[in-house]
Amino acid sequence: MHRSLLRRRGVGSTWFAVRRPLRIALVGFAAVSMALLLGGCGGSPSTLDAAGPKGADIATLWWVLFVISVIVCVVVFALLMYAVFRRRPARTPHEERGTDRATLVIVGGAIIPAVILVGVFGFVLYTMNVTASPSRASALTIQVIGHRWWFEIRYPASHVITANELHVPVGRPVTLQLTSADVIHSFWVPQIQQKTDMIPGRINTTWFQVSRAGVYRGECAEFCGIEHGLMDFEVVGDPPARFQQWLAHQAQPAPRPVTALALQGEQVFLGSACVYCHAIMGTNASGRIGPDLTHLASRLTIGAGVLPNSIGNLAGWIANSQRIKPGNAMPPMALDSGDLQALLAYLETLK
Repeated sequence: MHRSLLRRRGVGSTWFAVRRPLRIALVGFAAVSMALLLGGCGGSPSTLDAAGPKGADIATLWWVLFVISVIVCVVVFALLMYAVFRRRPARTPHEERGTDRATLVIVGGAIIPAVILVGVFGFVLYTMNVTASPSRASALTIQVIGHRWWFEIRYPASHVITANELHVPVGRPVTLQLTSADVIHSFWVPQIQQKTDMIPGRINTTWFQVSRAGVYRGECAEFCGIEHGLMDFEVVGDPPARFQQWLAHQAQPAPRPVTALALQGEQVFLGSACVYCHAIMGTNASGRIGPDLTHLASRLTIGAGVLPNSIGNLAGWIANSQRIKPGNAMPPMALDSGDLQALLAYLETLK
């Protein structure tokens, strides 16, 4: 039926006036739904896939907030649809209409939101309290120092220093002492614990516990410069016996090279500027600007999680790390093919 005819019969104006707000509401609902769906895409670690008691408490808080938000949105949309489509009586007494509106404003606009906000606030305080300290004594203390753009990891009781790979025993609380050597960073393992700032000149203490063996990605959650987005690390949950073996091995000096090519590579390393930035226990390399390389070959990644630790990736990193991670502190290394192959052979022995 033609729109002008509908208007003449008294129905068109109401329908076309209704259709616009309805269209806006539906488009808004679709946009929000699409944003939620797309937010779950990708391979990033999920806070909801908790791998420890602290992470589980945080995930529970998220679900509570999500359910409350969904209920509120459904009620609001339902009221919106009711307001759009309801049929108004021909005449309504002014006093009755005013009373209904006042009741709706007081109950829906003040009492119910107050109850929700107070309840949410109380549950947040409860979660903060239960995650503030572990239920039992920590198994060990680990120091983590943020650098631009990598993480230095120390096990002070065992005199172990590594980088970008934090091993912990499964099922045991671990205390973390966090600080920074330059700017403000933030330590975050989404599946295990909340974000904690790493501030120069200050030590922030936190804890976490890994419930199941596996590898969990952590990242810097505070914008710290050009390569903030490429400042990741790995948390490796080991069974307690395997963790003790790993810790004992990491405390040992680097193994001596035995092949001629590896021996040549050691001389290339010790005779270059590498020794001023990196340390290798058991040699005269004692630099502290870059990561400790004593057991480099045993790590999962290089460049603070940028690349898997393979011989090809390591060669590209040594030749020109600026092409891979622009702005990092390591300059390109001008090595001929023979010296580069020898250096790679030596670095492969650092297990």
